[in-house]
Amino acid sequence: MAKEPVNEHIKYQFGEKIRAIRERRGLTLREVALKAGVSESLVSQIERNKVSPAIDTLLALADALDLDLEYLFADYRRDRSVHVVRKRDRNSFTRPGVLYERLAQVEGKNDIGIEAYLISIEPGAKTGSTEYGHQGWELGVVESGRADLTIGNQTHTLKPGDSASFRSDAPHVLANSGRDTLRVFWVITPPKGEINKE
Repeated sequence: MAKEPVNEHIKYQFGEKIRAIRERRGLTLREVALKAGVSESLVSQIERNKVSPAIDTLLALADALDLDLEYLFADYRRDRSVHVVRKRDRNSFTRPGVLYERLAQVEGKNDIGIEAYLISIEPGAKTGSTEYGHQGWELGVVESGRADLTIGNQTHTLKPGDSASFRSDAPHVLANSGRDTLRVFWVITPPKGEINKE
């Protein structure tokens, strides 16, 4: 039987799980190797994370141990990169009467991504466009103040705690219709880089 190459930089290791299941089943290395049609040495190396098995070998071991593959890969890719933005490090930009603080901007493949803002709008000011929309979706939550959200020909008044979500391909405008500063949390997907502004 061919020996599989040693890989000292295996990113995902499941040898401990295989060994634990084998011992729980009361099977020896030799018994598992015979059932899987591989060498005892290979099973030992896999259990010690010395080699990364080919997929057919892994499937044979799973069958030999009556092992659920979902269990075997349950921890796979749980570690994800996290982009933390400290309050002091937020990027911000302004337009007349409007302050945009970017909380996040994550772009992925095939227009999968998201960006989020805290937006402060002074009384009488607004953000958005009455002429055009853009691809994607938006979600907003009012933290404080009073907002008029116009999407196409419809206007919705939003108060603290209210939220709205909509397809953003229609023209849309968020206006401060109150006497105090309007503060909203706003999410756009896919990312536009900057919120459309009139």
